[in-house]
Amino acid sequence: MQVSFHGHSVVKVEANGKTILIDPFISDNGNTDLSADDVHADVILLTHGHNDHVGDTFDIAKRCDSQIVAPFELATYLGNKGLNAHPMYIGGSHSFDFGTVKLTQAFHGSSYEEEDGTTIYTGMPTGILLTIDGKTIYHAGDTGLFSDLKMIGEQNSIDLAFLPIGDNFTMGPEDALLAAEWVRAKQVVPIHYNTFDLIKQDGEAFAEKVTPGEGKALQPGDVIEL
Repeated sequence: MQVSFHGHSVVKVEANGKTILIDPFISDNGNTDLSADDVHADVILLTHGHNDHVGDTFDIAKRCDSQIVAPFELATYLGNKGLNAHPMYIGGSHSFDFGTVKLTQAFHGSSYEEEDGTTIYTGMPTGILLTIDGKTIYHAGDTGLFSDLKMIGEQNSIDLAFLPIGDNFTMGPEDALLAAEWVRAKQVVPIHYNTFDLIKQDGEAFAEKVTPGEGKALQPGDVIEL
């Protein structure tokens, strides 16, 4: 299984002949190596409805006939737009042909702004636990620090965790270090930083402070083998 980071919160998982994209914010992302015009996705997983996470979902899903998995209100909105969207909610899990998805809590907001400026409420924000072939990936989405991260770490054997460190809108590096300790992942990758000036952080410095050997700051396009 190959897991790659592509700037902001974009993560790609390639396993069992499937390509899974998480939060495909590409076109307006100056910190990615992907092109929304040719990236392929069999599956798109969305943590919440903010435009910098839904990103290019509409165009990619239409071109690739992707299956989308998202929180209920966001999935309903996308389904009403003609996309193939499977609704879920926090605490629920479902087994798909590509693996098992479980949504977790995340403390943030969730709304989608359409081109005319209309704001659509898209439900509660979430994190994602993705399990494939006995390996579990945790994408925390956009979140502040919360104590139930301990429970997530206790209940799951997490091989790879993606944690936001940008501050201002999410956890900053100090809180993310505590989150890394609580989720107890074998590897921790910082996300949601350096895309905009407001969330500039030093990913390498964060990774060095994570329990030795567990932190890894990835550049867009870097791959981890699980």
